[in-house]
Amino acid sequence: MNPIIDQLLERRTHRAFTPDPIMKEHEELIKKATLRAPTAGNMMFYSVIEVSDPAKKELLARLCDNQGMIASAPLVWLFLSDVRKWVNYYHEGSSVSKGEAQGIAWRKPGAGDLLLAMSDAIIAAQSAVIAADSLGIGSCYIGDILEQHEQIVELFGLPQYVAVATLVIFGYPKNPEPLAFPAIRCPEASIFMENRYEEPHLAQLHAAFGAQEERLRQQNRLPFDNTGTIADYYYFRKHTSDFMEEMNRSSKLLVDGWLR
Repeated sequence: MNPIIDQLLERRTHRAFTPDPIMKEHEELIKKATLRAPTAGNMMFYSVIEVSDPAKKELLARLCDNQGMIASAPLVWLFLSDVRKWVNYYHEGSSVSKGEAQGIAWRKPGAGDLLLAMSDAIIAAQSAVIAADSLGIGSCYIGDILEQHEQIVELFGLPQYVAVATLVIFGYPKNPEPLAFPAIRCPEASIFMENRYEEPHLAQLHAAFGAQEERLRQQNRLPFDNTGTIADYYYFRKHTSDFMEEMNRSSKLLVDGWLR
C-alpha cells in the first residue's frame, strides 16, 4: 500500500536500453531529486559530469572493462567527490588569509574530507537512481569506473581533491518487466546487528549466503564442476581476478593523489 516501498522492493538493474533520449522534463526531475539528497553540512561535496560526447562515451566504455552499454546509454552521469570547490572558495574568498591573520594555519583536505565527499556523491547517485526508477527510467551502477585512474583523470580533467565516486548509466529499459528470478539478498538477521559488531564465521556465513549458493548451483555456475561453494565462486571470479588487482592499484592512486 506504500508506493515508495513497493518501488524500492521491485527495483532492478537494467543494462539494455531503448535508443530513445531521456525526456528533458524527466532529466530535470532527476536533477532536482538528486540535489535534495542528504549532504554533509549542506556543503554539497560532490559534482556530476554528464558524459554526452560520443567519443568520450566510447573511450569510457573501453576503460570500464569494454562495457559497450556505456557508450550506447542515453544518459551517463559520472559522480565525483569534490572538495576542490571549497578549497578554491576558501583561498579565493580570503578565508585562508583571514585565518592566517588570526594564527589559524591552512589545513589541506585529508582522509576525512575524502570519505565525507565520497558519501555525499554516492548518496546523491542513489537519489538519482530512485528518482529515475519512479519515472520508468532504468539504471546501472558501473563499478569499473574505479579502474584506470590515470586515464579517467586525464579524460575528464580532474584536479586534486576531485575524485571519482561512481558512474551511473540511465535509459528507458528495453525490458521493463520485473525479473522472473530477482536477485536473492541476505536474510535480515545476517545484516542487521544491535549495539555491536557480531563477526560472522562459517555457520553464520552459510546461513547468510546459502540461498544465493543454491541458486548458483541450480544454474550450474559454481566452480569445480559445480561442487564448489559461493565463497569459491567469488574468490576465483572476483577476489583474485586481474580486474580487482587493477581496481586496487587504481584506487590507491586515487587516495594517494588526494592525500599528497
